[in-house]
Formats: sequence, structure tokens, C-alpha cells
Amino acid sequence: MAYLILLLSGVYSIIQNADGVTLSDEKKLIKDLLKKYSEAGKVGRPVQNTSHTISVTYGLALIQLLDLDEKNQILTTNCWSRYTWYDIFLKWDPKEYNGVETVRIPSSDIWTPDIVLYNYADTRLREHRDAFVVVSSTGGILWIPPAIYKSSCVIDITYFPFDRQTCWMKFGSWTYDGWKLNISFYSDLDEIDLNDYIPSNEWDVLSHRAKRNVRYYPCCKEPYPDLTFIMELQRKVAFYNYILILPCVLLSTLTLVLFWLPPESPAKMVLGMNIFVAFFVLLLLLAESTPPAASSIPLIGAYYCLNMIMITLSTFLSVIVINLYFRGDKRNRVPQWLKRLMIDILARIMCMRGELVSEDAPKNQSKTPETVHTVKIDKKTKRKVKCPEMKYNKFQMYELKEGCPSGLLSNHNSTSAPSRGHYQEQDRSCFQGQSGVEADVKEIRKYLKQMLYRIQQKEEKGKIALEWRIVAMVLDRFFFFMYLIAIVISLVTIFPKTA
Repeated sequence: MAYLILLLSGVYSIIQNADGVTLSDEKKLIKDLLKKYSEAGKVGRPVQNTSHTISVTYGLALIQLLDLDEKNQILTTNCWSRYTWYDIFLKWDPKEYNGVETVRIPSSDIWTPDIVLYNYADTRLREHRDAFVVVSSTGGILWIPPAIYKSSCVIDITYFPFDRQTCWMKFGSWTYDGWKLNISFYSDLDEIDLNDYIPSNEWDVLSHRAKRNVRYYPCCKEPYPDLTFIMELQRKVAFYNYILILPCVLLSTLTLVLFWLPPESPAKMVLGMNIFVAFFVLLLLLAESTPPAASSIPLIGAYYCLNMIMITLSTFLSVIVINLYFRGDKRNRVPQWLKRLMIDILARIMCMRGELVSEDAPKNQSKTPETVHTVKIDKKTKRKVKCPEMKYNKFQMYELKEGCPSGLLSNHNSTSAPSRGHYQEQDRSCFQGQSGVEADVKEIRKYLKQMLYRIQQKEEKGKIALEWRIVAMVLDRFFFFMYLIAIVISLVTIFPKTA
């Protein structure tokens, strides 16, 4: 009977082993640990005494810079977070489990520190990917979950696109103070680990330091420690050199050529407007790459605006010069103070005096004698005009003596009565011819006086227009030097940051 019972029990065990699987030592250990932990509960710090402090080390390994959004001022990074701490509920004796010293269990089944990113800028509720924790027999835990962090970063675009940005990521416990949970650096590494970093196509990492801070808030007397990881980034300018910098340099050079065109040329105004539109397009491209509500504007944007202002002034001046060249101000002369400022001072400073000397040369020429004549403009208007002295202005009787007998000019009393009658007839006919010639000469004199008046008025208007054109030329050259100085100063201000 006993033999039969033993045989049945052997057959039952064989059947049971055929249907089931024998658990490994690791599996039994994980099952025992999770059962023990579920009984203790995963809520609450794994300490024996409430007054005890649990120490957590934290480290950050940067894998990739995904994006730095200048408009929204958000830094997106792909990182590996590294945690270590001790859990008293996850200890065992390796001898009881055939020498198993480490196991992997889900992080959702045990207590994990509530270390979060303080300056997060993310709409997601979770930052970490699911990852198992590595548990050792002494209770030590290593947890390295991958995470995508979106942190706020203050952007300074003053020197865009040669700017450097400093972004920081602050990590600490959200609910525990320093007496409950103490945080320190993983493996005493006070910097961001870049061993597995994939270089970015847009940014270079200049520094990646970290520091531990302890803050005291007015509400509480407990310390609140945190770890702040600081990255200093510099933008790679290869892309922007061809999009913003090179067109800017070419348009600036073309603007210099604009000032050397003759002021009276209409092509100058057309070219100025085209360059203005080109700078406006560059300004729109710049606006798309920078934050719209930035506290400071980029210097290259100010440089674009400066170019547009100078081009606008030059185009406006060209319109005035063209108007003066073809029409001129025929009524008002250049004020004396403006002439002294432009021609005597600015023209000498800008080495233009030699170009304008020819305009003053007629002043040194010897003047021809002039006489004042009264010209009748119409029936009621007469005007005195200075005219050059000519021979016909001094018409004398003796100019006609060759056409009359010589006795006509002598005393008629010296002759006899018959001879005197004969001479009176000749004298009368001679004077009649003289009066006709004198009338013709008077008409010629009148016509010439009017012609001289018109020529003088035309020359006077020409001198007035020429004075305004000279002022415009000096202003144009003055704007050229001002634009050149502005370009040099702006380049020295913007481009030294490239080093």
C-alpha cells in the first residue's frame, strides 16, 4: 500500500513538471523582492526612521541638442538622467539565491525620488522614458532613464548671428527638503557628461559646468538643495554668412557706389530705392530668426535700419538735386550762412574745394566798363539795367561828318547871302539823313538793351541754380563720408565677437 502511494506521488510530480516551468533563482528573487515591497508599500521614503535622510546622487549626460527655439526661448535636449540611492527594502543575501547579486525590476513598482526640472517649459506630463532600475544585493539602486527635456532659456540676440547663449537646467526634489532628501552629484562629476554627445549642426558647446545650490525660502527654515547644470552655447555662423552677412556686405558696397553717382542722375534714385527694398527683405529674414518680443534688437538689424535711413536720405537728396538741376530755385539765393558752411568749411574738409574753384574763377576776371540804362519792359514798367559800355551808347554828331560837306560844321555867317542859302539847302538835306540814321541806331540800342537784360537775368538764374547744385553736391559727399564712418563703426561693433 505504501509502495502504491509513493508510485502515485512520483507520477503526479512528473505530470506537474511536464505542465509547469521551474523558476530561476533570479526570477524567485525578483518575485520575493516585489512581494516584500508591495507589503511595505512604495509610497514613502525607504528609511527605517523618519528622521533619517536619504541620499540621492544625480547626474546628467547630454546626448543631443535637439533645438533652441529663439522665438519661444525653449531649449530642447536629449539627455540621460542618472540616479543612485539605497533602499533598505531591496536587500538580500546572494547565498540564498545561488549567488545572484543584481537584478532588474520596473521603476514603477518601487519608490523613486521626485527630482524634477524646475525651469521646465513643456506641456507633457512625463519627461522620462520607461526604464528598469538595477538593484544590487546591498540595496543600492542605479536608475538611468532617457529623457527629452524642454527648459526655458533666456535668449540674448544682441550679437546675432555671432551670439553666445547661456542656458541652465535646475534639478531638485519638488516636495522633500534637504533634511529629508539630500541631493549631490553622481560620481562627484560637477559637470554635464559629454562622452556620448552627438555634435549639433547649429550650436557648439563651449562649457558645460554644474554647481550645487542650497536655498532657504521665507516660508520654511529647512534647506532646499538643487543641482544646476549650465551650458554655454555658441552659434555656428556658416549658414548665416551666406543668408544675412554676405548680402549685407555686398549691398553696403553697392551703397557706397550709390554716393559716387552724379547727383543729377535719375539712375541714382532708382538704384537707391532698389537697395532699400533689398535691405528690407533682409530685415524680414532677420525678423523670422529672432524673438519678436526681445528686450534688445540685434546689432545687425540696427545696421540694416541704418543703411535704410542713409539710403532714404540719399534718395531724398537726389530728388532735390534733380529738381534743382532741371528747374532750379529761380527766386531765392543760397543763404550766406549755408554757403559759408557748405562751400568754405565742409568742401575744404572733404577735399572738394578744388572741384568748385572753377565756379569762382569768373569773379577774378577783369570787368568790362558798364553803364546804367533804363529798359522799358512794357508801357508802364521800366527797369534800370547795367550793360557793357559799347560804342553805340555814345552816339556823336561827328560820326556822320564824312557824309556832309565840311562847311556845314563851320560858321555860316562867313559866307555871302547867296552862298548861305545854298548851304542851308544842303544842310537841311544832310540833317534829314542824319535823323533817319539816328532813329535806326536808337531802335538797335533799345533792342540790344532788352537782349542784355534777358541775358543778365538768365545768368543770374543760372548762378542761383548752380549755387544750390553745389550745396547738394557737398551734402551728397558729406553723406558719403558719414555712411563710410557708420559702416566702419558698425562693423567694428558687430564683428569682433566672431573671435
